[in-house]
Amino acid sequence: MEIRVLRYFLSIAREGSITNAANFLHITQPTLSRQIKDLEEKLGQKLFIRSSHNMKLTKEGMIFRKRAEEIISMVDKTEAEFKAMEKDIAGDVYIGGGETDAIGLIAEVISKLRVEYPHIHYHLYSGNAADVTERLDRGLLDFGILVQPADLIKYDCLHIPAIDRWGVLMRKDCLLAKKSHIIKEDLLDLPLICSRQAITDSHGENEFTHWFGSEFEKLNIVTTFNLVYNAAIMVDKGIGYAITIDKIANTSENSRLCFRPLKPRLDAKLDMIWKKYSVFSSAAELFLKRVMEKFS
Repeated sequence: MEIRVLRYFLSIAREGSITNAANFLHITQPTLSRQIKDLEEKLGQKLFIRSSHNMKLTKEGMIFRKRAEEIISMVDKTEAEFKAMEKDIAGDVYIGGGETDAIGLIAEVISKLRVEYPHIHYHLYSGNAADVTERLDRGLLDFGILVQPADLIKYDCLHIPAIDRWGVLMRKDCLLAKKSHIIKEDLLDLPLICSRQAITDSHGENEFTHWFGSEFEKLNIVTTFNLVYNAAIMVDKGIGYAITIDKIANTSENSRLCFRPLKPRLDAKLDMIWKKYSVFSSAAELFLKRVMEKFS
């Protein structure tokens, strides 16, 4: 299976037709049609539903698209790493993690590196712990930033000297906003918009479920999210109260939203992790060295 053919397949999936994809790829339609037909025969599955004007992915095609995108991403990453070897220090660093104010510490490292090594480029991926570790395992990320404790069996880790504080994001005009902090009893009858990071990890639970205790199942969780920006919009529209961490939603004087911390206090410490025995690109190795110097 050639990488070139995978790119052809992804172009058709994106463009929606042989004609548009052929124009984009600057090849003839018969050539492209033949390549995709050969691919389907090799796989023993139909990848597209064909009509006179468009092509839609079959169920098997959707599965294959995900795999093809992962393969192409890995190929592009590898090619970029080897091309970077020809230069002083250049290349790409891939970092994944949930939303956290601690990214500011990582940004400080990147800012200084950008002055010395302007040809290093950084790619940030947002996701929960399961998303990030899956991409780490597949080699699509170099580093992940996760809530402690990190899995020390599969990964090496570095503790980040920052603490995220959990609480509730709400409208300033609600009654609960008059309180300085939020206790468990305040949450029982509320429509909650919960960060998936707050209610689950790779083991199905985390500190928030332990903090709430045996009545956790009684909570009225109407929506879950992994991006606070979207959750803040839902809070602003009156859908509910968001369980999240401090300093990542706009709660300024001009905002209609405010944040109130949980009591007893619930904090989350953070680790930067990477696969054990990883062979890093020169750019990723330099980034790790500078992060270690900053946090040591």
